Amino acid sequence: MLDPRAPVDRFILLYALAWAGGTIGYVPLLSILLPVQVAGLAGKTTGVDWLAYIALIGAIAASLAGILFGFLSDITHNRRGWIAAGLALSCTLLLVIGRMTSLPGIVAAIVAWQLGLNMMLGPLAAWAGDLVPDDRKGLLGGLMAFAPGLGALSGALVTIPGLADGQARLGLVALLVAVCVLPVVLNNAPPLLERPQAPSEQHRARGLALRMWLARLAVQVAEATLFAYLFFWLLSLDPTVSDNQTARLFSLIMLVSVPLALLVGRWSDRTDRPIAPLQICALVSALGLLGMALAPGVTGAMLAYGLFGVSSAVFLALHSAQTLRILPRPDRRGRDLGLFNLANTVPSLVMPWLTIAIVPVAGYPALFGLLALLAASAGLLLQKVSPAR
Repeated sequence: MLDPRAPVDRFILLYALAWAGGTIGYVPLLSILLPVQVAGLAGKTTGVDWLAYIALIGAIAASLAGILFGFLSDITHNRRGWIAAGLALSCTLLLVIGRMTSLPGIVAAIVAWQLGLNMMLGPLAAWAGDLVPDDRKGLLGGLMAFAPGLGALSGALVTIPGLADGQARLGLVALLVAVCVLPVVLNNAPPLLERPQAPSEQHRARGLALRMWLARLAVQVAEATLFAYLFFWLLSLDPTVSDNQTARLFSLIMLVSVPLALLVGRWSDRTDRPIAPLQICALVSALGLLGMALAPGVTGAMLAYGLFGVSSAVFLALHSAQTLRILPRPDRRGRDLGLFNLANTVPSLVMPWLTIAIVPVAGYPALFGLLALLAASAGLLLQKVSPAR
């Protein structure tokens, strides 16, 4: 007899692959290929300023596009079509970016590419809420945890010496994205899940959604700050720390957090406790940050950061899936997830000013103490979040 869950489980696996494809779509470009291209046009000194400018404009374009295309996929009831169109447009624009020979041209191409990328990612995020039942959202979140690692791995792949260079690297990225995303677009999707909500339920859901958003924002600010400034902090503790040691620390955290997120996600499904792992991870993240603030040497600092890095990675992966439980209006899921995505983009605007304001005056321990309070507040915010059954 055919297992009725088989279509859903197949969709979840293909969806997780597509989500990784979305990550592959931007990680190699923004972390490696774009900086190299900008440095080649502007030089290393002014290139840094141009990269900051591009990152700011790109983040604004991504935020607005996520809301717009999520909303359009809501009102047209056609997630698949928007995902396919965004895939085609973003992959084409990757090739266009590689052909740009002026910095203003790169800025314009990046904005257009962000529109195409989020034409794909906004509806894709909402599609999981349409089709994945609540008792599989922990599994979904665990599988989505593979995406950052695959994004980083793709960057290492396309930059292998002799494999490809310049324009060909961006073409290879586009190919990888298409290979990952097309299977879920072409797959026969499971039945649509819709549970009509009464006005009273929508009112309650708005409050829960706000708590979930604030909790993610708090953890995301801490994660973004540490991602950007970890190496400088470690150097302040030990001038002999190398960039390779820092990279290996990031890799180790990734290797530990991905299977852990999958295990914890499955546990939350089986026990029907979707929010408890998020609370625990937020509080453990706060302990890791507190340990970093008090660390006397580089070994203790790395261990404390490892605790923070693993717990925050698991939190962010599972949070993405469990958010789908508490959105106030299923018929506006795409729009609301676009608004939720601001919790991922706002930290990149807040983090530099936060660091500049605190570190020169009070040092890194004060910064980590503040971030620990933010992470702990995320755990407290989630204490009263109880999704409707």
